[in-house]
Amino acid sequence: MSLIRKITLAAAVVALAAAGCAPQPATSVPGPEAGTPSAPEVTPNQNSPEPTPMTDPVLLRSEKPRETPPLTAYDHLAALSASNTAFALDLYQQLRSQDGNLFYSPFSISMALAMTYAGARAETESQMASAMHFDLPQADLHAALNALSAELDNRAGEGDQTGFKLNVANALWGQQGFAFLPEFLDTLALNYGAGMQAVDYNQPEAARQTINDWVADQTEDKIKDLIPDGALNAMTRLVLTNAIYFNAAWLLPFDEQATQNDSFDLLDGSEVQAPMMRQTESFGYLKAEDYEAVEMFYEGRELSMVILLPDESQFSAFEESLDSAQLQSILEQLSVQRLDLSMPKFKIDSSFGLADTLAGMGMPDAFDVVKADFSGMTGKPDLFITNVVHKAYVDVNEEGTEAAAATGVVMGLKSMPVGEPIVVKVDHPFLFLIRDTQTGAVLFLGRVVQL
Repeated sequence: MSLIRKITLAAAVVALAAAGCAPQPATSVPGPEAGTPSAPEVTPNQNSPEPTPMTDPVLLRSEKPRETPPLTAYDHLAALSASNTAFALDLYQQLRSQDGNLFYSPFSISMALAMTYAGARAETESQMASAMHFDLPQADLHAALNALSAELDNRAGEGDQTGFKLNVANALWGQQGFAFLPEFLDTLALNYGAGMQAVDYNQPEAARQTINDWVADQTEDKIKDLIPDGALNAMTRLVLTNAIYFNAAWLLPFDEQATQNDSFDLLDGSEVQAPMMRQTESFGYLKAEDYEAVEMFYEGRELSMVILLPDESQFSAFEESLDSAQLQSILEQLSVQRLDLSMPKFKIDSSFGLADTLAGMGMPDAFDVVKADFSGMTGKPDLFITNVVHKAYVDVNEEGTEAAAATGVVMGLKSMPVGEPIVVKVDHPFLFLIRDTQTGAVLFLGRVVQL
C-alpha cells in the first residue's frame, strides 16, 4: 500500500441518554441466561478539581455474541442504502439553511438512532420509521444494518489489499442499577455488537468524560467533547454510542508541487484566494445543463468522493432540488472522462444540535416527555430523548481525506477517451459526498461555500 498519508474518516454517535422521573429500584441488568450484578459505586477523585472519568465500567451486556448476518439480510442492502440516502438528503434540506460550510455523517446518525429505534413502540416507533426512512420491519432493519457493517468490515479489513480500513463500533452506557429488558439488550448485542457498560449519572461529569474518552479513542482524537457540558444529569439513564473509523488515500493522489493559490468565488460574488490542487487523469464525470459531477476513487476503488458542482448562478436552486432520486440519476450517468481537474484543499468543522431538526422531520413524540414510548427498552414508557448532538470534521488534501463525525442522542425520564482533457475547475461553491461504491451507502455528506 502507498506510503502517502491515509484518509481518516471517523464517526461516533452518542445516542440516547435516558432518564426517569422517579428513583428506580437498585435492580441488576440481566442477560438472557443469568443476571449481572449492578456496578459498584464510583466516586470522583476528591484530590482533583476536575471530575475523573470512570475506569473500567462494569459490563452489563447480553451474553449473546454478535450474530453473523443471515444471507437474507444481504438481500435488503440495496433498500437499506436507498433509505439511508433518502434520510441523508432530507436532513441536508433541513440543515442547508444555516450559513457557511456543512459536513455530517448520515450513516453515523442512522446507526445511533436505529439502536434507539429498537426500543421504540407505538406512535413513537411509527414516527421514527417515517422520519428516518426505516422502511424495513424492525427485525429486518437491524439484521440489514448488521449485514452492512459486516460487508464494510470484511472488505476494509483486508488492509493492504483494499487500500483502506473502515471499522464500526457500538457501545451502550446505562445507569447502574437501572433495569433494561433482556430482549432490548439482545437485539443490540446480536446486531450491533453493543455491550452495555454501567456508569453513574449521579456523577454526570465523570460519566460524560468516560463516554467522551471512548468517542475520542474510536475517532483517533478527531472528535472530542461530543457530549457537551450539562447534557447529562442525575435523571439520565442511557447513552448509546456508535463510532466509525475510515482510513484511506486517493487512488490518484494530487502532486503537491502542482498546488497553487487561485481564486475561489463565494456566493455573495466576492472571491478569495485558496490553495487549488490540480491533476489530469481519468475520472467519472457528468456534464448537465446546470451542474457538473466528478467521482474520485480512494485506494481499492471501493469508496469514492462525488463532487456536485452547480453553475455559479444555480447553487441555491440545485441545493433545494437535490433529493435521493436526483442523486441516484447523477451516479448512474457518470462516465469515465479524461479531466484537467482543479479543486481546493479544505477543512470543515461542524457541530449540530439535532433534536429540533429531527422532531421537525416527523418524529416529535420521541422528544415529548408525555408522548414518547420507548417501552421496548424497559417494559414501560418511562424514557424520552432529551438531546441529539452531532459533530463532524473533514480535511481534504493532495493525499486524500481525513474526516470524523459523531452523533449523540440523550434521553431523560418523564418527568477514458483520447483527446484534450475536459477542464473542470471546482472554483466556486459545491456539494460533496463520500460513499461506499459496493453498497451505495452514503457515509458522509457536505458542502463548501467558503474557504
